[in-house]
Formats: sequence, C-alpha cells, structure tokens
Amino acid sequence: MDVINGTNVDGTLLQVWGCEIPAAVNQQFEYTAYGDNHLAWSTTGKCVDLPGGNMTNGTQIQVWDCNGAEDGNNQIWDTGYMYNATPTTSEPNQSGHNACGTTSSQTSTCQTLWMNDADDFCLWAPPKTGTIGDTERDEVAWCTKGGHGTRLIPDGTLTGVHFVRTPDYVQVTGVGDFTKINVAAGDGGGELDPHGADSYGNPIGGLVYGNTFSPNLQYHEWTNFISDGLFCMRACTGPNARENCQHVYDEMGCYWNMPANYDAGYYESCEGDNDLPMGVYGTSTWSQGVSPTPSAHPVASSSSCTSFASITSAPTAGAQGRLSSGARRSRHVPGKGFW
Repeated sequence: MDVINGTNVDGTLLQVWGCEIPAAVNQQFEYTAYGDNHLAWSTTGKCVDLPGGNMTNGTQIQVWDCNGAEDGNNQIWDTGYMYNATPTTSEPNQSGHNACGTTSSQTSTCQTLWMNDADDFCLWAPPKTGTIGDTERDEVAWCTKGGHGTRLIPDGTLTGVHFVRTPDYVQVTGVGDFTKINVAAGDGGGELDPHGADSYGNPIGGLVYGNTFSPNLQYHEWTNFISDGLFCMRACTGPNARENCQHVYDEMGCYWNMPANYDAGYYESCEGDNDLPMGVYGTSTWSQGVSPTPSAHPVASSSSCTSFASITSAPTAGAQGRLSSGARRSRHVPGKGFW
C-alpha cells in the first residue's frame, strides 16, 4: 500500500506499488492500539480513511487527518482472519490454538468459538476445573454441536437457552450446571472479552465467528459472562459494536449487562430489538463503581421464536416448534454468585 507520490494532503488516494526496502515513507503504516484502531501513516498525522464511509464496490481509500473531519467509523479498521485460514495461535503466550479443524474432543484446547443459533453456539469455560477469575486467560471453547474442533457441552448441562438475533448482535442467555464444563462449584463467575487489560483478550487469543449476518463472519466485539449456574454471551457487529458489546462493566454480571430471558426449562431462538447500550442513560454514561448504581435497562422486545425440546450436543430439528409472533418471556430467575 502506497500513498501516491507521498503527498501529505487530505484526500490523497492510495495505490498498490512494489515494496521498497527499506520502506519509503509513503509505504510506512502502523496499526494503532485498541480503543483507537486506526491504520496510521507513520509520522504524518494522517490515517487511512474510507471517503464518506462509502461501502460501494470500487470506492478508493484515501489519507486524511487522524480523527479529522472525515473521521468517525471511516477510519476504524479491524484486523482478523478468514475462518478457514486461522493461524495456530493469534496472540503471544496463548495456551490453546485457533486452527481447530472439525474433530471434537473433550481434551481440545481450541480457542475459536462459534455463535449461530440456540442449538449451535459455544461458551468459554476452563480447560480444567477452576474459577473463571483464575482461568480467564486460558478458557477454551465448549460447543453444543460438533464440527468446530472444540469440546462438546455434555448433555444435561444446559437447562435453559434463549438465543436472539437483533439488527446489530446475536445473544444467547440461560442457566445450567456449568461444573460439567469445569467451572468450579460455587464460583460467582466473571467476564470474558477480546481485549483484556493488555489487549490480548480473555482468553488470550480467543476468536469468535458466526453465520448470522454473513457466512463465517468474525466478530471483533463480544462479551461473555459465566458462573457455575448462569451464562450470557453477546457478539456484535456494525458501527455500534463497541457500545453494544461493552466490556468495562465486568462486575455487573449478566442481568445488568444483558437484560434478557434466563428462564430454566425453555429453549428458544428469536428475533429481537437491540437492548439499550449497557451503561448509557440518555446523554449520560455511568462508570462502574460510581454510586448510586443505575438499574439495568428493560428487556428489549422479541418475536418469531422457535422453540426446542432441549439443547444437546446432537440436537434434532424435529423437536422444534413455533411460538406465536410477539411472544416474549422476560422473567429473571435468581442466578448464582453476584449475578
């Protein structure tokens, strides 16, 4: 990638050019840290910019002042991997692996997770018995369906599952006995996300994919809480992905971060509206630890639900049924731990 003639002017287009070694200044770019996520033209104050945010085929990219008039989502660039070309590991000091193949194993150390539907999703959980706080860097993927190269969630683990697709994210919530996937008995749980304090993620190198919005899409923003008896997982896309998948409210648990249906004894997949972004109340944003603590947002409406008799590692489509349009259960059952 090359800035045409090295011209340091807003609106200068980029091109491909033979790589110059050592790199000429017009070919020197660096990816900035999480929270900024810009592709910066080194030492110039310019960033790679998509004019007008235009996603039409053939739109040419340009350089523009970083955080300048053309900024917004026009300068946010996520890096990632094709689902079928994941590396062995994606971060330094990763305990597991991302190139997982398709063979399930209860000793798998796969750290690539999928979220597709109520009968095809995964959760992060310990590779061996431990608390989430002690094992958050090393969690592995446990899935309801084979074919992902992960561990399988044992039949009887999940006692309630509620999946919802909204315009901007997919979410699954529910209850169960997660000591069966190595969460220590009595553990109040914790939060997992792709960033962590060092931007390597919890677990380190954890990747998330799904087929809801497009085939084999990598989700760059996601958040997951799990304890010994309760879980919630959300994977976000679109321009508001960060707001919808906030990871700074790690002490607030599932009910506050992801108000939803957590009823035991029900297994369903629904369409729904977006929840209000966690922590945002009108024009104000609450910071964790500041008193008073605001209430959770109301549960967003959902409809067009498909019910399942149960969710097992080999679910059968014949067990499905339809709930009436507009049906929504939103009662919260008491969870364990601080949730």
